[in-house]
Formats: sequence, structure tokens, C-alpha cells
Amino acid sequence: MMKANISLFVGGIRPLPESGRPTGMYKQAVVAPIELGPEGFIGDQQADQRVHGGPDKAVHLYPAAHYAKLAARFPEIAGQLVVGSIGENISTGDLDENDVRLGDIWQLGSARLQVCQPRSPCWKIDERYACDGMAQFIAEQRLTGWYWRVVTPGVVSPGDALLLEQSDPAAFSLAEAMRLWQEHRPPLAAMERLFATPGIADNWRQKIANRLTWLRKHADQTPPPVTTFHAKPENP
Repeated sequence: MMKANISLFVGGIRPLPESGRPTGMYKQAVVAPIELGPEGFIGDQQADQRVHGGPDKAVHLYPAAHYAKLAARFPEIAGQLVVGSIGENISTGDLDENDVRLGDIWQLGSARLQVCQPRSPCWKIDERYACDGMAQFIAEQRLTGWYWRVVTPGVVSPGDALLLEQSDPAAFSLAEAMRLWQEHRPPLAAMERLFATPGIADNWRQKIANRLTWLRKHADQTPPPVTTFHAKPENP
């Protein structure tokens, strides 16, 4: 059975250092058992629920190994790049996007979680670290981590491990799905297979459907670029 040791993090809303915009990115380590409900860990908050939170973004996992890659690209902030700092609820050194498949179900404590979509990085990452271009780099290099939906609510303790319960070997790994999504003109058959994958988030499935429709109608045209991160709005 595949197993991953983890650290847990939750946090409330705090202002970003420059704009003062609210964010839930600042989190603290969990040191006692905590309840996990359908929309995430009790006591964890998201500032902008248009793009964060909800059942298909209930829990965010960020692979710990990505921090070394970020530090290599942005050495000026290497000291800030510690686990838990990018807003994740779960950190692990045992998994990355190559190790999980869309639709996978994992047990954590008495709860059960399903891998349902990659994270789409936000401009607030740049401001949180005072480092322009970081969110775009994370998106382009596919160092995003992923979101889980909560299949079975339960209680999770800091010493619990993620245990793989159910996986379809025919499903895309998260890394494969992200590469396909970022392709300039992905093969229609592969996109149709991604669209049909059980367990993926509804909002992502709709984006896949919209892109498929465009690709079918405009076979001879250059596709518009795929949005992979939330750029800072003109008037945030």
C-alpha cells in the first residue's frame, strides 16, 4: 500500500504586506487532532471564495520537494521557502504530481480524500513572498500541488499518514493531465479521455468541455493561450 507521511497546516485570514488584500495563505502547523469536513479543515479559511475553497478545493497538498526548485529559481527568497508557507494544508516529501492519479482516493485519519484537480496559482503568491513572476513560474513548471475533495469527513491527527485506498491505473497521473492541458493543440482523443475521467472537479471538467468545443470548431486556427494562473487584476 502506498503511504505518505505528512504535516498539516491551517490558518485564518490576514492582509498581504503590500496591498493589504486579504489572504488565507498564512498558515500554522496543526499540533492536535482536527476535524475535516466537506469544505476543508475546521478553522481553515479562504479569503476569496470565488477562486478558493468549496467542496472541489477543500484541501490543498503541496509537495515539499518543490520548495528546493523554487529556491533554485528565486534564490533571493530561499530563506522564506519553508513547508507550509505557500498556503498548503498538507505537505509531504513522499509524493508529487507524478505519484497520484485523478480520481485517486486516499485515507487520512478517519477521513477519505479524492484527488480532483491541480491548483491554479494566484498572484497573491508573488506578493506574499515579494517576488514577481513566482506564480507564473509555478504554473509553467507545473509545481502546483493539487486539491482534494472530501469523500468522507473525519478527524485527522498530525501523526496520521496518507494511505492509498483506490486508484485506477488507466487514469491520467496529475502530471500527465497538466502537461496535456498546457499543450498548444492537445489531441482531441486525449482531451476527451480527460473530460471523462471519474472524480475530476466539475469546474475543471467544464473548462475541458469548453476547450474541446473550441478545438473541434476551429481545427485550422491557432488556439488561444491556456490560463494556468490567476494574474493580478488591474484594480485588485
